[in-house]
Amino acid sequence: MAKKKGSTLYRCASCGYTQPAWLGRCPQCGEWNTLEACIADPNAATSAINGAGMAVKALPVPLRTVAQEAESRLQTGTEEFDRVLGGSHGAYGAMKRSAILLGGEPGIGKSTLLLQTASTVIARSSCTVLYVSGEESASQIKGRAQRLNAHADSMEILCTMRLEDILDALDSLTPALVIIDSIQTVYSVQAGLVPGTMNQLKYCANELIGWVKERDSVLFMTAHVTKEGLIAGPKSLEHMVDTVISFEHSGDSFRFLRAAKNRFGSVDELGIFKMDDSGLKPVADPSSLFITRRKSGTPAGIAYVPVFEGSRVFVVEVQALTVPAKASLSRVYSDRVDSARINRVAAVLEKRAGIQFSDQDLYINIAGGIRLSESAIDAALAAALYSARTDIPLPERAVVVGELSLAGEIRPVTKLKQRIKTARELGFTQVVAPEKEDGTTAVENIKSLLSVLFKK
Repeated sequence: MAKKKGSTLYRCASCGYTQPAWLGRCPQCGEWNTLEACIADPNAATSAINGAGMAVKALPVPLRTVAQEAESRLQTGTEEFDRVLGGSHGAYGAMKRSAILLGGEPGIGKSTLLLQTASTVIARSSCTVLYVSGEESASQIKGRAQRLNAHADSMEILCTMRLEDILDALDSLTPALVIIDSIQTVYSVQAGLVPGTMNQLKYCANELIGWVKERDSVLFMTAHVTKEGLIAGPKSLEHMVDTVISFEHSGDSFRFLRAAKNRFGSVDELGIFKMDDSGLKPVADPSSLFITRRKSGTPAGIAYVPVFEGSRVFVVEVQALTVPAKASLSRVYSDRVDSARINRVAAVLEKRAGIQFSDQDLYINIAGGIRLSESAIDAALAAALYSARTDIPLPERAVVVGELSLAGEIRPVTKLKQRIKTARELGFTQVVAPEKEDGTTAVENIKSLLSVLFKK
C-alpha cells in the first residue's frame, strides 16, 4: 500500500519493520514495545532503519523530565577567538553540535583564521578536521598553510561545490571540526544548479546544520558580505545558525571579531588580532591599543574614555573636529560612532551649555578604528566636541565617563570601579565620572562637567 503524505505508520526501533497499526510485539524481530509512531515525510532524512521519507513523530514531554547535558566545548587554541565564541572563564570555545557563521569582507582573513584554527585543533587534540573549499584548489590551501607555518598535514581537504559530496565525506570521516569555505558556493541538485540563490543557501545550510546537530562536531561556515558589511543572502540563514561572528578591520593591520548572535555565550566580547606575514596574531595587551602616545601634550578635540567590551575594559581616544558648514548645511561625519548619538550630544551642548554647533560640520573618529555604541561615551564625546569648538584642550591624563541625558544630566554607568582601575593602571590621574568613587571627580550635569575640565 502506498504511503500517504502525513499518514502515521509504526516502525520498529530494532529492525525497522513498519505497519499501519501499533502492536506490543514486533512481528519480525519479536522485540516488545519497540514500535513507535512515524510520519511519511518526503523531506525526512533516510537511513537503513527509518526507510525513505520516514520521520519519527515528535511528541511533547514535560520539561522536568528533560535531562540537561553537560556543556562541552571545542577550544580553538586562540584565546581571542575562544572568548568571542563564548563560555565561562577557563572554558571558552565553540560549543559542540553548534553551527557558526563567520562573515567578513573579501581578503580580511576569514580563511586564514579558520586554517590556523584547524591546525591548532589538530595539534591539541589529534581529532579529524574536514576543510571544504568551493573557491580554492587543494594546492592553494596547502600553499597558504605553508606560508602560515600551519601544521595541518593530517587535515582532510575537499574541494567541491556539491552538497551531496560534502555529506558523503562527513558520513565517512565524522570529523570533530567542519569548515565550509564558503556556504554561498555550495549547491545541491535538489534545489537547482546555481549556487548562492536563496533556496540553495537555506537548503544546503539546513542539511549541514542537521548533520552537525546529531554529532559531537562543530561547523564553521564562512559567508560573503554585501558592500554595507552585512552577510549576503537571506536573513533566515543567520536565524538558522547558533552563532554569527563578524570580522572587521580598521583600515590597517588590526582585525576585530564580534559576535552578532550567540546562543551559547555573550555577544559583548571583542577579539583583537593583528595581521602580518605569518598570519593572524592575537594582541597580547589590547588595553592601551587605542591610545595615542604623545610627547607634546594632548591637543584640542581629544578626550579619553574607559569602555567595556564584554569582560574587558579599554581606554579609547575620542577625536573631534568642528569646521564651519559648507553651503549652510551642517553634516556629521562618523563611521565609528552612531551619527544620531553625535547629533544628540551636540544638541544638548547647544541647549544646556550655550555653544553653537548648528552651523558646524562635525567630524568624529575613534583611534584604532574600534566601533563604539556604549552610552558611557556620551560625556567624553561632549567634552571632545566642546574642546574642538573652543580650541581648548582637556587636562593632561584625564578620562571622562558618563551617560548624557537630554536634560544635560550626567548619569551613572555600570562597573565604574573596573573602569577606574584600568584608567589608573594606564597612567591616568584624573577620572571625571557621575559618581564619587575612589578618588574620582564627580559631576552632576553638563555645566559642572565643563567647569571641571575647562574651568568654565
